[in-house]
Amino acid sequence: MAARNKARKRAFQILFESDQRGIPVRTVLADWMRLARTDDRQPPVNEYTMQLVEGYAEHADRIDELIATYAVGWTLDRMPVVDRNILRLGAHELIWEDEVPDAVVIDEAVQLAKEFSTDESPAFVNGLLGRLKELKPSLRRA
Repeated sequence: MAARNKARKRAFQILFESDQRGIPVRTVLADWMRLARTDDRQPPVNEYTMQLVEGYAEHADRIDELIATYAVGWTLDRMPVVDRNILRLGAHELIWEDEVPDAVVIDEAVQLAKEFSTDESPAFVNGLLGRLKELKPSLRRA
């Protein structure tokens, strides 16, 4: 598994844990980092995972606003927790991270949905992130 793929998966897991536990994502990130230093069984938190989680935390309100606006027929609260956090991660990486091509970001998010969510989720994630990709230039300015 490629390093960025692993980093995305770990970032997703951190966002998911934060959402489930109702605690700040930066607190979960710090817990993961501390545990990785003290427990050999815990995978390390690499630089790109930290970049994704910190970037999401910086733009969390705007990301949730965008997801809520463009998720036709779904509110954030009604959305499955897995899908919500895959979309949060994907939206952040798509709009604010420039090192990875947009198509790769969307494909990686769809793969996470295939691995962790329902049969309908990959199409939902693909459609919503595809819409955000179309609107990216205006979303970034806002």
